[in-house]
Amino acid sequence: MEAKAISKYLKTSPQKTRLLVDLIRGKKVDDALTILSFTTKAVSRDITKVVKSAMANAENTKNLNVDKLYVKSAFVDPGPTMKRTYSKAMGRGALIRKRSSHVTIVLAER
Repeated sequence: MEAKAISKYLKTSPQKTRLLVDLIRGKKVDDALTILSFTTKAVSRDITKVVKSAMANAENTKNLNVDKLYVKSAFVDPGPTMKRTYSKAMGRGALIRKRSSHVTIVLAER
């Protein structure tokens, strides 16, 4: 049995988010939450929410033991990119790409 939680449209780029998700993949849930709490990246708060949501899903809907859970898979997909422009010299414009991410966390029992 596994429990899953998805967070969509996070306002951080997938590349920055994958750095943190790679740290917790395969770890026990308690260890993953500890790693995320001591990480200085801003997106760690959002990933912590997703892990806690997956834990709640495991406990309430799948009736899994929370003490035996580990992060079976965790991955980040790119979300939509907002495109903005800003003015440059000589009448030109440049593009700003504001990227977003979709984070998926899957927990399972050992």
